[in-house]
Amino acid sequence: MAVDPSNPDPGYLDFWRERHLCTLTTLRPDGTPHVVPVGVTYDPEAGLARVIANRHSRKVAHVRSAGEGGARVAVCQMAGKRWATLEGLAVVREDPELIAEAVRRYAERYERTPRPNPDRVLIEITLTRAMGKS
Repeated sequence: MAVDPSNPDPGYLDFWRERHLCTLTTLRPDGTPHVVPVGVTYDPEAGLARVIANRHSRKVAHVRSAGEGGARVAVCQMAGKRWATLEGLAVVREDPELIAEAVRRYAERYERTPRPNPDRVLIEITLTRAMGKS
C-alpha cells in the first residue's frame, strides 16, 4: 500500500516511532543488494530518514560509490503483520551538527544513546517513496 512519505497517516508514523530493528538495503558495485540491520529514524516533515553508521562500513562505501547524486536505498521494518518501507536517495553527511541531531533522534526512538564514535557519519536519505501496512 502506497504512503505519502511527507504526509503519512498517523498509524504509519506511529509504527516508525516504535522501537524496531530495521534493515538498510544498498547496492554493491555489481548491482547485487547488500542488506544489513540498522536503526532508522523517520522525519516526514523534512522528508528524510536517517541512519548513523561507521565511516568505514560497507554500507557507507556503497552510498559513497554512487557519487554526489546519491545512492538508491531502502529501509524497512516489520513486526508481525505490520511492515513499512521507505525508499530514497542516500548521501553520507559528516557535519557534526547533522550527526548530533541524528544521534539525538536515534536515542529518542531506541531509548538509548549510542556510545561515542569518532568515526560516526550520517546516512541521510531523501525520501521518494513509502509503502507499508500498519
